[in-house]
Amino acid sequence: MIRFSIIKWKNFLSTGGQFTEIKLDRSPTTLIVGENGAGKSTILDAICFALFGKPFRNINKPQLMNSINGKQLVVQVEFSIGSKNYKIVRGMKPGIFEIYQDDILLNQDSAVRDYQKYLEEQILKLNYKSFTQIVILGSASFTPFMQLPQGHRREIIEDILDIQIFSVMNTVLKNKLNDLKENIKKLEGQIELGKHKVKIQQEYIKTLEDDQRKRQDNVQQLIDQTNDEINRLTVEIDNKTTAMNALTAQIEDEKDQQTVHTQLTTLGSKLLDKIKKAQNDIHFYHNNDTCPTCNQELNEDHKTHAVENHSSKIEEIKTAMGELNEKIKTTYKRLEEIKVIKTEISEISSSIIRHNNEVIGAQAYIKKLSSELEKKNEEVNSLDNEKAKLKEMAREVVNLAGEKAKENEDKFYHEAAGSLLKDTGIKTKIIKQYLPVINKLVNKYLTAMDFFCSFELDESFNESIKSRHRDNFSYASFSEGEKQRIDLALLFTWRTIAKMKNSASTNLLLLDEVFDSSLDINGTDYVMQLLNTVGEETNVFVISHKGDQLFDKFRSIIKFEKHQNYSRIVK
Repeated sequence: MIRFSIIKWKNFLSTGGQFTEIKLDRSPTTLIVGENGAGKSTILDAICFALFGKPFRNINKPQLMNSINGKQLVVQVEFSIGSKNYKIVRGMKPGIFEIYQDDILLNQDSAVRDYQKYLEEQILKLNYKSFTQIVILGSASFTPFMQLPQGHRREIIEDILDIQIFSVMNTVLKNKLNDLKENIKKLEGQIELGKHKVKIQQEYIKTLEDDQRKRQDNVQQLIDQTNDEINRLTVEIDNKTTAMNALTAQIEDEKDQQTVHTQLTTLGSKLLDKIKKAQNDIHFYHNNDTCPTCNQELNEDHKTHAVENHSSKIEEIKTAMGELNEKIKTTYKRLEEIKVIKTEISEISSSIIRHNNEVIGAQAYIKKLSSELEKKNEEVNSLDNEKAKLKEMAREVVNLAGEKAKENEDKFYHEAAGSLLKDTGIKTKIIKQYLPVINKLVNKYLTAMDFFCSFELDESFNESIKSRHRDNFSYASFSEGEKQRIDLALLFTWRTIAKMKNSASTNLLLLDEVFDSSLDINGTDYVMQLLNTVGEETNVFVISHKGDQLFDKFRSIIKFEKHQNYSRIVK
């Protein structure tokens, strides 16, 4: 149970810089009175602002600041839950939001929203809607339970019955289910993409294999053709070498022939010199009668004998020269033959050299082709890598399919759990258990206020009301006074249920101008009877203009007044 003890505020609405403090647990029933604008209803806004950061009435947040002082708005509320004491301090200019537990400041989250969420869910276990339905009944901006939309009605009852956890669970489950669906959709996309990649990789590998096979075949064909050409050239080189060797053998006498030819030519030159000398001697003897050496006279016999000897020598030499010339002609002819053979040998040798160069070039070409073939073999390794990539891609697709199957399984269980957590699931079963109690309590409080009818809420929180003199009708069919009695009956019902559940139970009950609106004198008496039976643990505060009519019905009275434009409590 939440037991509120103190609420105090300053620079809040029309309140000045001094704290206005009200002890909330001092008296079982307290009447708050004052003229219009004196600040009676400020307590409602102060409590709501302290707990939830917004006022009870429809006031813009900046307007909560006292317009004269314009700063240091502070609202502080103190309460206990079990053995723990809490204090909430909230303010503006400067902004303050502090939660104290047993005078120790709780760690403040970086986000105010999260700090507020902690206060509502972990400490109060009440949100603004539920708090205002259980604790406050006001005539200003209060929306009675029966005028709330169906969803808000459900939210309040779930809060009171402490089954909002199922709604939270359902919200979390929906988020998880949405995440699962999104993840499944993402996985399906990844699987399709993976399949597409696998298909492209397969086509790529096939293209690589076909291209590699074709290029290897082309290179091997070129190697084979080049080897055939080398073999052809080798055979031709061998044939030409054989022919060249045969021709070389035919000119083995070249050196001897050149030697003989040189010797014969030299001998011929010597013989010509001898003929020339003999001719010179003959000419001397024809033209001279005296010896130039000894100056002796040359006789004719001597001259004739000398001429005949020289002429004979000339003839002998000429005869030898004829034989020598024949030999020279023979050696010359042989040398010419050798020259022709050497020319043929040279041509064959050049052809052999050319063919050898061609063989060398072909061998270099084969080496280059073999290198390319090795590269093609290296491409086989590259192809193996591509095949390994294909296997990895296929494995990823299989893994993704496994993940998808697991996600679908989780989705199935989440959907099954979701069907239980829907409004028509577990919560409806729990609400069904409490609906008879709720309806019984409402009718009990209506009867206590002398309003005899049969009021019933169904599982969808739609009302069915039967009276003695009218058929079934709705809340909207009643007069304002009757409506207010129904609102009060529901308020007391919610408080009773909350006390039974010990979830949203509290000592505080605030009624704002309930007695000033549509309740007649009898209705006022009935409500007061109810207020006096709510128990000693409840502290009721009633805000009213009818102070003079209600003074004797309350144990304590707080009066507000306006003094120098500031609201204050009259001492």
